[in-house]
Amino acid sequence: MATQQQSPVTLRVRRAIRATPARVFQAWTTPAEMKRWKAPGDFSVAVAEVDLRVGGRYRVHMRAPDGSEHRVTGTYRVVDPPRKLVYTWMWETNPDMGDTVVTVEFRDVGGSTEVVLTHELFPTEADRKEHEMGWAGSLDKLDALLAADPA
Repeated sequence: MATQQQSPVTLRVRRAIRATPARVFQAWTTPAEMKRWKAPGDFSVAVAEVDLRVGGRYRVHMRAPDGSEHRVTGTYRVVDPPRKLVYTWMWETNPDMGDTVVTVEFRDVGGSTEVVLTHELFPTEADRKEHEMGWAGSLDKLDALLAADPA
């Protein structure tokens, strides 16, 4: 009996951030700044490590209010400051999801930046929806961080 495979699912998010592309790129790739925004809602970031080069790795450990950790890691495929990042995304705490791929474009729109995030290869629509909520909450924090410190 043949099994029917589902097509991978993609998430696209666009967000205007009140800072220059260089400033947004910096916040996206600097561990000290990632710790301030790269986890949604009331989650915090316990660990942020970055080796910002093609083939370099990153690691982010998000901590939930109950103390549980959600650890993600990946490898940079494209590093083009301040225009574009492409990197793999793999949950150490949920390896069954497999590798997904994140592409982030930072587009100058006259003093602000349009962040265009494409997160691809989710195995299910439910996984995409979870990540949509996570990215929305994280981008809310990034916007607030850069509104307070846009330089």
